[in-house]
Amino acid sequence: MTARVWTAAILIIGDEILSGRTQDRNLATLARGTNAAGIRLREVRVVPDLMDAIGRALNDLRVAHDYVFTTGGIGPTHDDITVDAVAAALGVAVISHPRAEAILNAYYGDRITAARLRMARVPEGAELIENARTGAPGIRIDNIYMLAGVPSIMQTMLDALEGKLEGGKPMLSHAVGAWTHESAVADTLRETEKAWDGLAVGSYPFWREGRAGANFVLRHEDAAVLAQAVADLRARLIAMGVETQDGEL
Repeated sequence: MTARVWTAAILIIGDEILSGRTQDRNLATLARGTNAAGIRLREVRVVPDLMDAIGRALNDLRVAHDYVFTTGGIGPTHDDITVDAVAAALGVAVISHPRAEAILNAYYGDRITAARLRMARVPEGAELIENARTGAPGIRIDNIYMLAGVPSIMQTMLDALEGKLEGGKPMLSHAVGAWTHESAVADTLRETEKAWDGLAVGSYPFWREGRAGANFVLRHEDAAVLAQAVADLRARLIAMGVETQDGEL
């Protein structure tokens, strides 16, 4: 019986990402976090700060995956429209969450402003995701998790979700470094992958010290199978006269 595979997508929202002004740093963090929870990241999209674009992408992703994580657009300014776009896509109203208001008032005290209180707005029926760093919470509704775009704050929100996301087995990985052109061992990589059910092998070439090399990353859910597959690949490469090492070069 095949175990269920839980999947996720990330919707990165922001004109600044598409313009190149800001480099996204949340993708790698979310990929590691979802994998640790046994959730396979299957798709990533980047959309501008436009209601229609956010809504179209969100509706595609939320029916195709178990989880959708959005990053960006939940701050205090006029161009932070993720809450409005998600509410519109789901056909619900936007409300001010009483507990979010209380959190923001407690955090800012006499520095609270109307702009800061915008961060209490959520789609009706949503729950809050704790944010111990700056108070302003993330938001969950159905299978959609709205996280901050600022990497340090996004990480804090992701940490708050630890143990709360249902998933399967994490995908384990192990690297084999080899001094060879990847094209010279392409058939060997393919044969190794086929030899072990559920194994995935990725090849990542480089040129260093005047030599061609590659790191071959093997991935599998089962640690014992992964260890055997790694040993198998190294044995195949060594038999071809390829210099290898356990781990990346």
